[in-house]
Parts: sequence; structure tokens; C-alpha cells
Amino acid sequence: MQAIILSKRGLTMPAGSNYKNKCHKLLAAIRSKALIILATGAMGIVLTGCGKGSSAPAQPPGDMALPVSVIEVQPATVPVSAEAVAQTEGAKEVEIRPRVGGILLKRLYEEGAPVKAGQSMFRIDPVPYQYALDQARAQLAEQRARMAQTEREEKRLHDLLTNQAISQREYDNAVSDSAIARAAQQAAEARVRDAERNLSYTLVTAPVSGISGRFQFSEGALVEANSSLLTTIVQLTPIWVRFSLSDNELAQIGGPLTEQKVRKVTLILPDGTEYGKEGELNFAASRIDPTLGTQQLRATFDNSDNQLLPGQFVRARVTTGERSGVFLVPQIAVQTSDLGKSVYTLDDKNQVTVRPVVAGQWIGTDWIILEGLKAGDKVVVDNIIKLRPGARVSPHAPGEMPLGPPGPPAATDKKT
Repeated sequence: MQAIILSKRGLTMPAGSNYKNKCHKLLAAIRSKALIILATGAMGIVLTGCGKGSSAPAQPPGDMALPVSVIEVQPATVPVSAEAVAQTEGAKEVEIRPRVGGILLKRLYEEGAPVKAGQSMFRIDPVPYQYALDQARAQLAEQRARMAQTEREEKRLHDLLTNQAISQREYDNAVSDSAIARAAQQAAEARVRDAERNLSYTLVTAPVSGISGRFQFSEGALVEANSSLLTTIVQLTPIWVRFSLSDNELAQIGGPLTEQKVRKVTLILPDGTEYGKEGELNFAASRIDPTLGTQQLRATFDNSDNQLLPGQFVRARVTTGERSGVFLVPQIAVQTSDLGKSVYTLDDKNQVTVRPVVAGQWIGTDWIILEGLKAGDKVVVDNIIKLRPGARVSPHAPGEMPLGPPGPPAATDKKT
């Protein structure tokens, strides 16, 4: 062997006793240092793994308490109300259909524009109905002439009967002919009125005032009487809002509603803002729907500025009274578990305590707490997930900057 290769160092030395001894010592030193490095790294991995597997929450460095925001609750008076998803609809939604069939000659309104009751909207070809009216009037004139003839004949025979120049039978026949002619004349008069009405129906007018809809046909189309839907008219003011409340929601506000029990109805628009005008309940079902378990309700609102449109989804809030002696706590501060709802409160030593509470409904971004709190209690409203019962915290008011832990000393560069 001409050379001993030091694989750990990447060195090559010539063979020889002195060199060989030195190489053996060098290899032994390298192995011992490598073992120490490997052992140190393995211990660090084990400690790191143990630290990651621990379920204990991260604690602030040293004895520093966790900063939390705290509010001091006081009794409040809140409205007794319930909210539900609602949908708007026009107080009057009318379908415009022709009463007579024929060729639709012209549209006389602007689509989407307001129309007034009695305003002309469509014209149907009137010529066939004008002919029918002329024919009915001619038949009426014929019947009137016949009626006059029978009346004259009846009068003449009556004089002859008085002088016993004719028999009673001849006079009775004249009376019957006069009655038949009178009935025929009345039928002719009815046909004239019917023809006049049909002719007037060729001009389709708006039955109510409102906002016109889209024209469903085109000019020149053939429409059928009482069948073809020409357009719609929706009355926007007042506007109605339909919604329903479940049994549980009704129980929270005092049971099934009537128009007398409801103080006011307000709307929450899709953007979260409240509609500027209050409404009134104008319908409350007299029974609970057995299929859905809800009471059907309807309210009416002034909509003179056309801010609401039919078919729009909103939220309806029904207020029946007020409740005092309750507390308002932000929703984020209330925890829910199998045991119910609870909040974290602080004692005199700024230690955390779990307080079970009974919550009502939401009002804005707060829970209404019915039971479990008293005036002056300090409720923690943030860092909830980091807290444990008995933990010491550093409280501060919401919106204030907490005192954070001191940072590491700044490193200074030293020139060698």
C-alpha cells in the first residue's frame, strides 16, 4: 500500500510508520468530533419534536401576562324583535291581456315607464269589430221597424174587436206578435251594446297606475282574447314585503303575531343599511303552516322614491316591545360548546374565569345576554383562543394598544 487515504478529510499521505501513526490519531479525532455533532443534532430534533407535540398553549416570555381587550358590561334596554328573510312585491301586480283577439297594430306606451290608470297601451285592429257593430245596429233598426208595425196592428185590431168586427183570436195573435217583436228588439239592442264593447276593447288601457313592464309580443302579431299576455303593470308604492317566522322565533317575541301586537316593522337592505321608512303589518295568518311550522306575515311600506323593487330580497325586523336588564356582549366573546354558551370574565387579580351565560338573539354585532352576568363584570373580547381558566392577563380597553413584550437587544457590529 503506497498511500493511506484519509477519506474524512480528503487528504493523501505517503506510507510510513510515523505517517501511519499520525494518520490513525487524526482519524480517531475526526470520528469523536463527528459523533458529538450527530448526537447534538439528534437531541435537538427530539427536543423539537417533543415541543411540537405538546398541547400546552404558548405563554408569553417570562412572567409577562397575555394582553387582552376587556369591556365592563352594564344593564341595557333592547327591543324585543325578530328578523327573517323577506321578499318585496308590488301592492298591485296586474297582467295586461286583451279582451278581444286580432292583429296587434301598435304599442302606445314606453316600456318600463310609469303609466296612469286609463292610459292607452295597445291598439288591436278595430275593423272587424266596427263591421260587427254596424251589422248589429242594422239588425236593431230592422227590429224597431217590426216592433212599430206590430204595435200599430195591435191597436187597429183592438178597435175592431171593440166593434165586434173581428174575433178575439185575431186580436190575441196581434198581441203575441207585438210581444215577440218587442223581445227581438231587446235582443238586437243587447247585440249592439256587445259590439260597441268589443270595439272599445280594441284599445287596451291600463287598469291601474304603476310601472309598465316589457312588451311580450311585437307589432303585427296575432293575439288571443283573454289568453295572450301583453305586458304587466306593477304598483311600487305602497310596496308589500312578505316573510314568515318560525315557532321558536314567535316564542321569543311573545307568541303568534297580530296587527295589534306589532309596534313597528323595519327593513334591512341587502347592503346592511336600514330602510329609512317604517312599515306596518297588514296581514298575519290566522294559523301556523303545518308543513313549514311558520306564520305567514306581510307588511306594507311607503316607496314613493322607488328605492325598492318587486322581487328584491331583504330582511324584515318585527318589534313587539322592549326588554330591560340585559347585557350586550360582542359576538366574538361568546363561546359555544356542548354545555351551552359562556364568556371569559376577569376577577380582581386579573385572572380568567369561565362564566356560563344564557344568550337571547343577536342585535347588530352583539349577543343579548339574558342570564349569567351582572353589572360591572369584565368580559374578555379578544385573544379568546389563547386563554385558559386561571390564566393571568393584562387587560386594556378595546382599541387601545397593549403593552407588548420587550424585544431582543439590538445587535452591535464589532470590528476586529
